[in-house]
Amino acid sequence: MAASEDARELALVAARAASDKKAEDLLLLDVSDRLIITDCFVIASASSERQVDAIVEAIEEKMRAAGTKPVRREGTREGRWVLLDFVDVIVHVQHSEERAFYELERLWKDCPVIEFAEDVGADGSTPHRDEADRDEEGGQA
Repeated sequence: MAASEDARELALVAARAASDKKAEDLLLLDVSDRLIITDCFVIASASSERQVDAIVEAIEEKMRAAGTKPVRREGTREGRWVLLDFVDVIVHVQHSEERAFYELERLWKDCPVIEFAEDVGADGSTPHRDEADRDEEGGQA
């Protein structure tokens, strides 16, 4: 059974929030066929503890705006691997070193990937093509 549409949408909200804070290597997985406790994983990396914290705060803020809050938070004190449990969606924000060591994506490699376009903002908007092209070239939009 595939992840519910609501779970997929919440996973995208979390991923957009992480992307807005420059999270690296964003990966969204549909784990519903492998786990009964949740439908989706969102996995993101950051190069410092401070960035991990910023990503976690942004995710919590956007998820609250979407009508949900975590039922459990783990790892926030250390800032190396934070787990946010939103029941249908579990978010892992890891320091890059932890991500490389634990390789969660290898453990869940048989699960379908949920497509995510990182150029989509937290409000769901995408930049106008000409503006995006000019930004890449260093010009003003």
